[in-house]
Order: sequence, then C-alpha cells, then structure tokens
Amino acid sequence: MAASINHHVMPRAEFDKPVKILIVTSPYYKDIADEQVAGAKAEIEASGGTWELVEVPGALEIPTAIGIAERMSNFDGYVALGCVIRGETTHYDTVCNDSSRGITLLGLQGLCIGNGILTVENYEQARIRAEVAEQNKGGGAAAAALHLVALARKWGGPRKGVGFKPTTDEYKIAGAAKGPDLA
Repeated sequence: MAASINHHVMPRAEFDKPVKILIVTSPYYKDIADEQVAGAKAEIEASGGTWELVEVPGALEIPTAIGIAERMSNFDGYVALGCVIRGETTHYDTVCNDSSRGITLLGLQGLCIGNGILTVENYEQARIRAEVAEQNKGGGAAAAALHLVALARKWGGPRKGVGFKPTTDEYKIAGAAKGPDLA
C-alpha cells in the first residue's frame, strides 16, 4: 500500500514576491473536496502566497475553468482538486482520462498546475488521500503548483501565447501585422 512507502518530499518553494494561486475544485464529494481545499490553502499560505477558490460541477470542468482563468485573470498558478470514485460504468475512465489530459495539455502550454484530482476505487481510499492528517493530496497539489511557479519565475517572465492567447508574431503575415490590438 502506498501509505506505507516512504517517499521524498521537496522543501517548500520560496518566493521573493507573493504568489497568487487559483484553487479550482469540484465538490461532488463535498467532505473530500473540503479536506483537499484545507490542505491546499494551508500550503499556499505557508509559502506566503494568496489564493482564491472557485467551484465547478465536476472534474471534467476543472481544466476548462483553469483555461478561462488563465485567459481572463492574473494568477501565477493553479491547483486542481476533485475526486472520481470508480462506479459501475466506464464513465469513470472517461472522467479520469479526460480531466487529466486537459490539465496536462494546459501544463504543456506553460501553466503552473498542481493536479490533485483523486482517482480511486472507493470512498475510503479518497478519504485517506484527502485528509490533511493522512496523505494530504490537496496540500501536495498546491506544493506542486508552487514549485512550478518557482521554476517559471527562475527561468523568466510569462510569455505571450500561454493559455490559448496567440502571440503577436502569429498575426504577422508577410511582414504586415494583422490581428486584434495591433496598430
């Protein structure tokens, strides 16, 4: 069982200026989500960061909410929290795979996302992973997002084009600038 295996935990990320993180959660299993959020908030605050929280109906909506926030707001990173418990149909596989794929695709575009969407066989597995006093996967997801923000800051400022925003260069056609907001 994973709980009995010791694993390395990186030191907490440190920042020269505050970090602003959006926590996106699906409270489908409300008590599980609340525990995950508590762990994430504590980790963000321990690093000196601030957070905002938004709820969405289910795990499939989490990547979409993060994409919208990236395009329309000013967060340094994101924490994706939710829980998918295997049921009697293949819907479990769809939700697990597609929510994870959406988050991965956003991450590959440069967004700093800690994925804390639990994918478990039963409620007891979810409870153990969510509880702050147990595995604290919400805190772990926040720590992952914070480490990615620290890397992004180390390697330079944000680039245009991240989060589905095309860069100015993508509007240039044969040396002529075309597109919105270009003079």
